[in-house]
Amino acid sequence: MKKRPVVVVTRRLPDVIETRLRELFDTRLNLEDKPLSREELTEAVRTADVLVPTITDEIDAALLEQAGPNLRLIANFGNGVDNIDVAAAVAKGITVTNTPGVLTEDTADMTMALILAVARRITEGAKVIPEGDWVGWSPTWMLGRRITGKRLGIVGMGRIGQALARRARAFGLSIHYHNRRHVPPKVEAELEATYWESLDQMLARMDIVSVNCPHTPATYHLLSARRLKLMKPDAILVNTARGEIIDEAALTKLIESGAIAGAGLDVFEEEPAVNPRLVKLAKQGKVVLLPHMGSATHEGRIAMGEKVIVNIKAFIDGHRPPDRVLPSMV
Repeated sequence: MKKRPVVVVTRRLPDVIETRLRELFDTRLNLEDKPLSREELTEAVRTADVLVPTITDEIDAALLEQAGPNLRLIANFGNGVDNIDVAAAVAKGITVTNTPGVLTEDTADMTMALILAVARRITEGAKVIPEGDWVGWSPTWMLGRRITGKRLGIVGMGRIGQALARRARAFGLSIHYHNRRHVPPKVEAELEATYWESLDQMLARMDIVSVNCPHTPATYHLLSARRLKLMKPDAILVNTARGEIIDEAALTKLIESGAIAGAGLDVFEEEPAVNPRLVKLAKQGKVVLLPHMGSATHEGRIAMGEKVIVNIKAFIDGHRPPDRVLPSMV
């Protein structure tokens, strides 16, 4: 009987996915769902044929140097691969895969929710009744901002950016975007989207800015202190991509000073740590902070797991995994 490959999974996955993994492979699960320590990750890469990490596991070159001879596939449970040194993995003959495309609608939903939450002060309002502070309706109390007719600038017009644009159009927003290149003319026409080659020029003219690009070395602090200062004082910024894309300290300072009206953040530079000044701003109602929930749906997590299984099965069967990631793609 052919020996089943050893698959090490670093975090708890949906039950249906864990069950299927155990049916197909010699699977080692993390039943406590605690992030693995560096020592535990090192042991995992030494013993696994296939490693299934998540976006919070740092699979860097130093760790990969400790990998055993049997490790040939890293099947990341996540769309982004900024947690993996893909070039170092490939140099060691290790294939890397991810789970693209299945989180698009969920993340776009959450991005739209954050836009509404910041503009209409939803999280502030949601606290009033439970805390017993509501004394009745008033014409000048809890005033937010209308989003219909406003300009939305999307930074990164990939799958999620386009899905957000479709939602935003239904709310009457004018769609603008900055991307490495134009989207296809048919898509641009469908979304009635205006392309800005200059990110600086777009930022200066938008009422709402949404970050939807991947985190790569080229996009680290893409929204730098200089660029953030270009935004209008009544503008809001939303980020459901990666915290490292924004200079978080600069953003915090600008919101504190009133140079930017507010922000909705689902991701942070030093996750799971969050800047205490941002937490203070959240308590003041100036920002909405979510604990990286953008893709957190039952359907989305199961779809991610199914992609992981397909990638492992294809690789073990000697085929090219459908979601293979190359260094040139990062």
